[in-house]
Parts: sequence; C-alpha cells; structure tokens
Amino acid sequence: MRMPQWAALAAAAAVLAMTSGAQAEDGKGITQPELNYQAGTSPLANEPMYQSTNPKAPKMTQAEFEKARKIYFERCAGCHGVLRKGATGKALTPDVTLPKGTDYLKVFIAYGSPAGMPNWMTSGEMSEADVDLMARYIQQDPPLPPEYGMAEMKKTWKVLVPPEKRPTKKMNNFNIANIFSTTLRDTGEVALIDGDTKQIINIVKTGYAVHISRTSASGRYLFVIGRDAKINMIDLWMEKPDNVAEIRVGLEARSVETSKYKGYEDKLAIAGSYWPPQYTIMKGDTLEPLQVVGTRGMTVDTQEYHPEPRVASIVGSHFKPEFVVNVKETGKTLLVDYSDVKALKTTEIGTARFLHDGGLDSSKRYFMVAANQSNKIAAVDLKDGKLAALIDVGKIPHPGRGANFVHPKYGPVWSTGHLGDESIALIGTDPKGHKQYAWKVVDNLKSQGGGSLFIKSHPKSQHLYVDNPLNPDPNVSQSVAVYDIKNLAKGYTVLPIAKWAGLNDGGAMRVVQPEYNKAGDEVWFAVWSAKDKQSALVVVDDKTLKLKTVIKDPRLITPTGHFNVHNTQHDVY
Repeated sequence: MRMPQWAALAAAAAVLAMTSGAQAEDGKGITQPELNYQAGTSPLANEPMYQSTNPKAPKMTQAEFEKARKIYFERCAGCHGVLRKGATGKALTPDVTLPKGTDYLKVFIAYGSPAGMPNWMTSGEMSEADVDLMARYIQQDPPLPPEYGMAEMKKTWKVLVPPEKRPTKKMNNFNIANIFSTTLRDTGEVALIDGDTKQIINIVKTGYAVHISRTSASGRYLFVIGRDAKINMIDLWMEKPDNVAEIRVGLEARSVETSKYKGYEDKLAIAGSYWPPQYTIMKGDTLEPLQVVGTRGMTVDTQEYHPEPRVASIVGSHFKPEFVVNVKETGKTLLVDYSDVKALKTTEIGTARFLHDGGLDSSKRYFMVAANQSNKIAAVDLKDGKLAALIDVGKIPHPGRGANFVHPKYGPVWSTGHLGDESIALIGTDPKGHKQYAWKVVDNLKSQGGGSLFIKSHPKSQHLYVDNPLNPDPNVSQSVAVYDIKNLAKGYTVLPIAKWAGLNDGGAMRVVQPEYNKAGDEVWFAVWSAKDKQSALVVVDDKTLKLKTVIKDPRLITPTGHFNVHNTQHDVY
C-alpha cells in the first residue's frame, strides 16, 4: 500500500485510538514527557522467546518476526506490556488487532493518535517498511518470555569475596557516610564518588542501566540493581570499595532493598522483578536466594486476573520486620513479614493502579507511593498495617522518594512533582499534630512544567528542588526550580545547571535528580548527555544557590541517578 492511500486513511487513526492507543486513565491524551518516560528500552529485547503460529495472522518470516520483536521491546513494551495485555497503553493482542487488519494498523502506527500513540513514521523513528512489519507483528500471538526461578538464579549467583574473607573493620580513610553512588546508565557501571573531595573512588561494574542504589541498615554495604535484574553488592569497608557478591533475579527489574528493622539489620535483601512478575528474598551478606514469590493475581479495581503485575518500588519498614512491596498493575501494596522466611506472612493492601515509586514520610511511619496512571498517592500506615488514605493529585505523579519538609502553616508535608503537568502537590502527613490537613493536598505549587522525575529537600535545608529532565523545552530540561520553604508564595528560582556544567559539545543535556550530601548543605545534580558526549555532575551550595563545583571525568558516561550513602541509609529526603 503506497503513501497517498495511507494519507487518505489517516483520519481513521483517531477511531482506533479508542481501542488500542496509549491513553491516560483520565481519558486525555498522553503528553510527550509521559511518552518519553514510558517508552524505555526493555532488556527483554535480546532474550530468546517461544513463538507460536497463528494461522489467521499475516505471514512473517522468522527474520522479520525477530526484528519486529526487538523493535517492540525497545519501543512499545513499556506502554503495552511484555505480553501485550496492556499496561499504561491498551491491549495489543490478536483479538483486538486482527479484526482491524494490516492497513488500518499501519495508519495508526505511522500517524499516531490524539490519545497519545506516537507518530512513529512521520516523526522519523520508523521507516515505511518498519511500520508494515509492526502492523503484521502485533497480529501474531505474543511471544512468551521464559520464566526465571530459583534454579536460574543460582546459576548466576556469585560470592566474589566470602564474608569470612572481608575486612573486620573499615580499611580506608573515606567518609563512607558521604559517598555518592552515581549510575552510569549506558556503560553498566556505578561511580563511587567521595562527597568530601569530589574524587572518584572506583568505577564498579554492574548490570545495565542501574535503576537505584540502596544502602544496608549498617551503612556498610551498597546494593545496586540494573534494569536487566542483576544485583551487585558492594562492600564500602574495603580498601577500595568493590563488588563482593552478585546475582540476577530475573530478566528485567527495578527495585532492591535490605532489612531495616531493629534486630534484622543487614540480615536480608529483597529484589522485585518486572519479568517474571515476582520478588526474591536473599541473604543480606551473600545474596544467596532464599525465597521467590510470584505476584500474578487479581487487580484491585475490576478484580480481573492480570498475568504481568510488575514489582515496582520496595522499602524496608522501620516499625516491623516487613518489606513493603508495591505491585504495579494489580494496584496492591504487600507488607511481607520476613521474621520467618520459610513461613512468610503477607498483608495485602488494596491501593490503586499503577503503583510506581515513593518514599517514607518524615516520621517513617507512612509510605507514600504514587499510583501514577491513576493520578493518586497512596499513604500506607506501616505501624497499623493498613491504608491511611488515597489522595488525588496531578497528572502522572513521579516523586522518586518525594520530599519531606515542615510547611509554615500546614506542618509536616510530603511532596511530589508530575510527569504530565506542571503542579507540585504538597500533602499533609501529620494526623496527630495537624489533623485537619492530614492526607490532603494542602497546596499545589506551579513548577516550570511537566516531565519531572525527582523532587528533593533535607531536614537541614530551607529549599525544595524540582527537576524536569523529560520536558521537551531544553530551557526547562536543562535547569532546576528551587523554592524557599519559608516563602513558597513567591514562586521558584531557576538555576541553569547545564549551563554551569560548561559542556559545549552539542549533547542533549538533561538535568536529573537533585541529591543532598550528608550535611545537607550541598545539592548534587547529574547533567546527563548522550553516550558519545561529555556529561558532568554539578554541585550547588544550598545556602547561597551558587555553583560550588563541577565534576568532570571521561569515565562519567550518561550519569543519571545518584544516591548519598547516609541519606539513603536513613531514608532522609
């Protein structure tokens, strides 16, 4: 079918959008920042999969199918799901796509839709041949990724330095509490940086695109997890901190955490997987896998079975020996009692779809988690083991861990920015001292725009920082907004972080994730550029809001998230 005929059918795309397009829960079209966030490459693109033959589907050669499968997992799986059953986007299974036919689907893929489907061909991202390929591919039965259980995990488990051969005391002169773990996304590494001297201590090999770094309760061990589900355990007591154990707990993942409750410090670790949908509990000193628990089940709202409920954020409770496990597609928060790993007890709390990231309030009693496509924040009471509230916020909340501070009027609040709009929601978190404001959005600040990923403050700071790395405007994505907590009404001050970095090689610089040092008087930012361009870290004096220093090194390739050991260890944000 030639292009002029496609153009004649382009109007049909808006109709198809109602059945198969990526669309927000509120029915409105998805913004460009949201699409940028959802369409990330899945590590499953390179995994072998089982493929059945659907006699009703258009013909495809094996080579065509493999190429299309790779494109799907690089561009589409984040919205439509590994099994094409639908996630933030609608289902793309044969019962939906076959009745539409190849020509109709080609129009939709090529031109996009008002509901949020990208215009893959007219944007230049796909060729006409690619569009034809994908239209035929989504009429096939979805290929099934392999499962990944205890046997597969143990094949990847390595104890590089056994506990008995590790140092019995700190063997270096580093101020460990002020070390930063910075993700070098595209090289599969983290940079350990001395927060005092601003020097790189070591570049540690890890999994691909480390999503988070977490510190053990004692502060000795650093755990990082890549999107390929590889966990690395780093001993910060070594003369040169490095890996002491590793394991792969699935094929794609995002979260890792350690036991924090008194008496269980450093005893256990847990990781949650996107595929297969499950979580794994491990020994805290070796990463030996102990229990694997699946999360497939019924959704909280329609009570329908979902085959792919991905495990999103996990935190360790300070009130009980429990891990707080958030299951994305089913909208359930699981409080997993780890006091007896062989007889796990789980409290299942229905919150809202689609659970993503979050953090503790300042008292550490309440876990505040974003149900991003539902435009809600769930407050989970970790002391009483129940849902405290569901709070309506802006479009697609993405707090990272959020930001806690004391508001002059409303008392303790926790805050989040949004991917889909310019609002910053402040939520009251003190039901005893400020009951009338508890679990309500007490104020909505205006930020530079949508595309925000992280928001941050510190108990010793009077500032609130908000990034917007996924905003389409470079002036916004390359700067940060700063608010004076004592005078929020005056609005924000813009800091030109990327300009301060002094990178002039034409890279698409994005400023991401404010992170305080231990003392709370410096804020670090990653200036994230392309893999073949120079990136940097920019350090700002929190008192003066002036540039303090720029950290440049050819080894700092695509820096994204960074985590201060002390603040991560004690859940300070």
